[in-house]
Amino acid sequence: MPDPLGPLFDALESINNELTGFAARLARLEDAGSVRRAAGGPGSGGEGAGEAGARAPGAPVVWHKLSADERGALWIEFAAWVVRMADQYELTTEQLPHACWWEHGAVVAELTALWTGWESAYGNEEDAAAGPYLWHDAWSRGIERIGRMWLGECTNGYHNEKSRTLWGTDPAYRKKILDAGPPGAAGKPKAA
Repeated sequence: MPDPLGPLFDALESINNELTGFAARLARLEDAGSVRRAAGGPGSGGEGAGEAGARAPGAPVVWHKLSADERGALWIEFAAWVVRMADQYELTTEQLPHACWWEHGAVVAELTALWTGWESAYGNEEDAAAGPYLWHDAWSRGIERIGRMWLGECTNGYHNEKSRTLWGTDPAYRKKILDAGPPGAAGKPKAA
């Protein structure tokens, strides 16, 4: 007669093996974090924390909030990534204009989000989760959005500014908005 507790012991052994694997992985990650902190490396918060290299892979990048040095160092890394991805994914100039993608703030913002997402998805060699698959979904949607919404006439090989009014350059416009107040403010008509 088979041991009735056999399947239970097998399950417990399997769980124990998984926990042992997780403990080993956690120890490796903690060791890596200790090494980075001791070296003042990325994410350390130590001596190198103010330097561009101190940004943890996958951390958001807000270009206008970076110092000139940080911006310059990250821009080199970012531009190399964009060029590498454009070649790897065989992008056409209709998807991402070779001549001027960096001259479109919205395109840079979209590509920056894709870059930091890529770093997050691929930066952890120990994570075999769905990150890379989800990043590819975001990449596909982002590249489609870039070509469809933000490039104007630039797909023909040269830069051509979109015909539009810059909202932030007219002080009277800004005053009009601020004077109007938020929707529902006393004495103001409610927004639909």
